[in-house]
Amino acid sequence: MPIRKRPSSNSNGSSTLWTIWRVSMILLGSALAAVGLQFFLLPNHLLDGGVTGVSILGAYVFNVPFAVLLVLFNIPFVYLGYRKFGKLFALYSSIGILTLAALTFNHVEVGFTHEPILAAIFGGIFVGIGAGLVIRYGGTIDGTDTVAILIDRVTIFSVGEAIMVINGIIIALAGFVFGWENALYSLVAYFVAHKAIDVTVEGLNESRSVWVVSHHVREIGAIINAVVDEPVTYVKEANPKDPEPHGVMLAVITRFEEAKIKAAIYAIDKKAFVVISNAHEVIGKETF
Repeated sequence: MPIRKRPSSNSNGSSTLWTIWRVSMILLGSALAAVGLQFFLLPNHLLDGGVTGVSILGAYVFNVPFAVLLVLFNIPFVYLGYRKFGKLFALYSSIGILTLAALTFNHVEVGFTHEPILAAIFGGIFVGIGAGLVIRYGGTIDGTDTVAILIDRVTIFSVGEAIMVINGIIIALAGFVFGWENALYSLVAYFVAHKAIDVTVEGLNESRSVWVVSHHVREIGAIINAVVDEPVTYVKEANPKDPEPHGVMLAVITRFEEAKIKAAIYAIDKKAFVVISNAHEVIGKETF
């Protein structure tokens, strides 16, 4: 499973190297997003949602440079991010946004392809990987997530629902501006970019946390260790003195091991209570 290692905060040299690495990855992410926009999406009148999508629409309707609108529209969201997530988030986001704006200031009229489906897929991949790198290293190049978090706090919508509603409106507007065929291709670009962001932020070998409540946690833990060679933490042991003795255990596995683990658990205890959820970051190897 992926375990992210970070330099010790006690070492000034390591901290400086880590900061340089983060900024370098944010610059790389912004450059990849610029490739997706410049050579795939913009020449084909496609967009991927969010502030970037609004900027593309505004550039086309008002004949204003896309890069200028990208910076202007993101200013309030960077400020909101500063208030909510701190100055480092605002700083890294500003670096990413300004880099993306600089690299897309001179609009390229001729892209790598004029096939809309290819432009949507590869544009989405480049933009998604680029945006994912910026997010992974502490910033953002699109303020939609910040808005979605605020909407979640004051309405009945969750963050995910708010993002879907916002981007749905943007892509619907694209239908009126660029035509409905382009809007559908933009929807493809959005979903490809969304998946690419997930893969970049979380990794292909995404971890899962597995909680098991059972009368046979020791046997289940032993079989998990044998089947996938992963350590197990026993949170609560089964107490034979209880009227209905049961224990609780935790294991962290990869998504590729999930099917084997479920089969192993239910081979031992068909009544076991099992919860499997995404573990976005796993640090350390110690178990107890």
